[in-house]
Amino acid sequence: MPPRKIPEPARVSQADYRALAEFRYTLRGFLHFSGQAAESARLSPQQHQVLLAIKGFPGSDGASIGELAERLHVRHHSAVGLVDRLMLRKLVTRKTSAIDRRRVHVRLSPRGETLIDRLSASHREELRRLGPVLRQLLCALGVE
Repeated sequence: MPPRKIPEPARVSQADYRALAEFRYTLRGFLHFSGQAAESARLSPQQHQVLLAIKGFPGSDGASIGELAERLHVRHHSAVGLVDRLMLRKLVTRKTSAIDRRRVHVRLSPRGETLIDRLSASHREELRRLGPVLRQLLCALGVE
């Protein structure tokens, strides 16, 4: 994804700067929480993201390696490496497409399902805790 062009400067108040800084601080706190939760499950944050991307992918056939690479904003070979490591832990399975043999679908194993369910429940609770703060900051910025 190419970098976005920074728009021309607009009038930004000191209150906007405070709200933007607090919003970023809160998001970074959530990402820190997420990384620690993944590590407590003996996963890297990117491995957690792969499991979540598969579980949340539209359709029931799993996600292809290319689709996972796109969702994670990584190169194809990096997605392959992540899937390889998750396969070693028996958290995902791979299946070559019957229609296009070049396409490989990745699905969660029962063990992967259990793990992502547990991680997602804790993330949902953390977002419930942070939600009011995030809403308040978005309102202060005129976004919500």
